Amino acid sequence: MPEFDYSDVDWSAIERLKKWYSGDVHDSMEALGLWGHLEGIKLLGALADGDVICGPAVTVLFGLSDRKGEPQDVYHNAIDNAPEGGVLVCDASCAPGSCSGELMSSGAKTRGAAATIVNGSVRDLAQVRKLGYPLFGTEPSPVGVTGKKEPIESQIPIKIGRVTIKPGDVIFGDVDGVVCIPKEHVAAVADQADTLGRHETMARDRILSGEKLQSVWPV
Repeated sequence: MPEFDYSDVDWSAIERLKKWYSGDVHDSMEALGLWGHLEGIKLLGALADGDVICGPAVTVLFGLSDRKGEPQDVYHNAIDNAPEGGVLVCDASCAPGSCSGELMSSGAKTRGAAATIVNGSVRDLAQVRKLGYPLFGTEPSPVGVTGKKEPIESQIPIKIGRVTIKPGDVIFGDVDGVVCIPKEHVAAVADQADTLGRHETMARDRILSGEKLQSVWPV
């Protein structure tokens, strides 16, 4: 069985990151020589205006399979063992089909997960939005996974675009997209985001008070 020990999560840094938005977070990563944008992933479920999701990754890898009968034990186990505030991250790009919809989102929300990120299509969006669950994916599709693919491993490194996501890395998402922060850099990125965010807040206040943009930014 995979390891689901999240005792070393830096929840303090995660709470600090939640004050900002994905642009701040990724700018902060780039300032530190890092790259974390999960390209092609967008919000398709529910997230209130201005809200963000941020939590440690629980990873699931899908592989090709012609088995029938919804053989999703690996994914179900990952959902059931995710820490409260965790983010399910699935690489289901190996074949067409939506691995997450109303039932997977209901299970994740009930378990206390913050969101589900899928490198692949997702479905049941009306029901997921009614549930109020933040589900991210590449596109909507009514096609299911049975007979096409199934989850084969969890809690292993997976890759989305140019980014490798490891269990426990911190996932940040909002209406603009999703960012992965390596666990070992979370505190430094939070520090950088706090500094950048304060500068942006001061700049915004000065602009709204009537100062010209060129005199305000960059700070």
